[in-house]
Amino acid sequence: MKHYLFLLLLCSCFGYSQNTLPELLKKHNNKSIPYISVQELAMPITNAIILDAREPSEYNISHIKKATLVGYKHFNLDEVVKRYFNKDDKIVVYCSIGIRSETIAEQLKKAGYTNVFNLYGGIFEWKNNNFPIVDLEENETEKIHAFNKSWSKWITKGELVFD
Repeated sequence: MKHYLFLLLLCSCFGYSQNTLPELLKKHNNKSIPYISVQELAMPITNAIILDAREPSEYNISHIKKATLVGYKHFNLDEVVKRYFNKDDKIVVYCSIGIRSETIAEQLKKAGYTNVFNLYGGIFEWKNNNFPIVDLEENETEKIHAFNKSWSKWITKGELVFD
């Protein structure tokens, strides 16, 4: 028992946690939805419906241009199906880093959508790669909602905003 407690203490002291984005996503995601990189999404030839799986308070601060807010806590699959009825269209779902978006993308896949992707690293990775984000009026902004203090470590560019 002493050895177990010592090991537990040792792991907590040395921060046995995810130190990289790939480690974090591996822990929380099951890769049921293929990733698309921010670079690929930013390419002019990538024609996709972009869905934001964050909350309105996050979306209102900043989002990827032309993204539609679908939310996470109050996601309504029926509303998405009514708006995007072609289930073969390319759909990219994103959130802060790619965890909530996988959950929403899985629901779309179960509903019959055949071309659904999860944005690797989410809006944080998008901004970290200097791609533009816009505010509610579609004006470019440097502000980015950081979700919470602990997740803000994944943002290296922009002006962090918290609720």
